[in-house]
Amino acid sequence: MSDKVYTVQDYKAGQPRWCPGCGDHAFLNSLHKAMAELGTAPHDIAVISGIGCSSRLPYYVNTYGFHTIHGRAAAIATGAKVANPNLTIWQISGDGDGLAIGGNHFIHAVRRNIDLNMILLNNRIYGLTKGQYSPTSIRGFVSKSSPYGTVEDPFRPAELTFGARGRFFARCVAVDGAASVEVLKAAANHKGASVVEVLQNCVIFNDGTHASVATKEGRAKNAIYLEHGKPMLFGENKEFGLMQEGFGLKVVKLGENGITEKDILIHDAHCQDNTLQLKLALMEGPDFPIALGVIRDVDAPTYNDAVVEQIEEIKGKKKYHNFQELLMTNETWEVK
Repeated sequence: MSDKVYTVQDYKAGQPRWCPGCGDHAFLNSLHKAMAELGTAPHDIAVISGIGCSSRLPYYVNTYGFHTIHGRAAAIATGAKVANPNLTIWQISGDGDGLAIGGNHFIHAVRRNIDLNMILLNNRIYGLTKGQYSPTSIRGFVSKSSPYGTVEDPFRPAELTFGARGRFFARCVAVDGAASVEVLKAAANHKGASVVEVLQNCVIFNDGTHASVATKEGRAKNAIYLEHGKPMLFGENKEFGLMQEGFGLKVVKLGENGITEKDILIHDAHCQDNTLQLKLALMEGPDFPIALGVIRDVDAPTYNDAVVEQIEEIKGKKKYHNFQELLMTNETWEVK
């Protein structure tokens, strides 16, 4: 944390070159605001991306940046974090870049719990290459590469993250500014791999893919904002809630069948057992609300800290600490 007070303007750079109405514009605004509120100096931040529309984002932040190759953002980000543990790293990927060619890097960065802020902008389409279906496109989706509809089921980013032993997962809607800022700040404050799924619209090739939560009114009806320690209430007047039913969840209405707020589940983002958190993350409409906010936030040792600690431990046991000392541990002679 720097002593200087930074403003949003301190983190802005360049002129964004995305289509008018693209969700990336709104997300970029939220990222700028989150960075300013977190107060980390721009020179202590690196924004690293792969390839895709969203991966142009490093050009539009006044920090260090690296626009890498397709699917390799997590690999480059891992190296940067291990080499410079004091660097705050924001990794930016789309659903294609992050979960297709970059899928293997994604799951292992999560599994290793490397201290990265991993942002997944999910518009369920390949936008930059003009409209092919992606790993998150729904079954039956018609696109340039699936003219008769896809015949496969999509990845669900939450399920993939939890399956890779993820300790932090959150979700926001790109155009939901205030909530996005809070989620990004929570991700940055979490020590370890933070995965944030951003529900983002592509106005050209997949317009309306997140239509149920694209407006404030839609989110009031079709989403639930989860807060640690708070009851799981939703609806325009908080008239609905979530209760446990067997091994699953059910939606109930307050006042019906004697149900009161005391009967509603309390969100525990810090619970080590991810069973309920995963159920919340996988809820879908129309029967259930879409979960937004921080769904899981659990502390665990990080890969980068463990590497540094191991190096220091081994150095303490060695007779040499640099290359010159290493040379002197062998038989030496002097030529005169």
